[in-house]
Amino acid sequence: MFDTLMLLLGPLLGFRLLGALGVRRFADWRVAAGHGLALMLVFTGAAHFVPDSVTVMPGHDDMVTMVPPFVPFPHLAVYATGVLELLGALGLVVARTRLAAGVGLAVLFVLMLPANIHAALADVPLNGDPATPLWFRIPEQIVFIAVALGAAGVGARRAEPAPVRPDAAERAAAGR
Repeated sequence: MFDTLMLLLGPLLGFRLLGALGVRRFADWRVAAGHGLALMLVFTGAAHFVPDSVTVMPGHDDMVTMVPPFVPFPHLAVYATGVLELLGALGLVVARTRLAAGVGLAVLFVLMLPANIHAALADVPLNGDPATPLWFRIPEQIVFIAVALGAAGVGARRAEPAPVRPDAAERAAAGR
């Protein structure tokens, strides 16, 4: 039940520790969170393509059973969300694309929430483990959304630019 959450928090704290030890890339929480989420998404995104013969993690067929009945083409939906998770992971580690990736992943996490609710209510096991209970899964999904938005810098305070003082020529022209 805690596997995916630990797959986020462990690397996030590890990257932040590297920042505290002098690795400038991870000197702030936002970047460390983005890299931690990216690492988690490499594993969760890869699971969308893993065959049943691999037993160390949930596979494609496990993911398909999570898809609610109202979603058409469940196999395609699983592949598509896997690709989006992997692209989002890449986007989070590149500074230029971090904002778009974080916002896109937050939207993806919201869109995938019905699958998680369906899996919990239908008691869908993953890789032989019991279904994650709804009381845990929804807050966990909210954490993923918050980390994606935080890594993107959404809601972060922007530094106010210093007020521009008119130069001497402008003051003279204004008659001051």
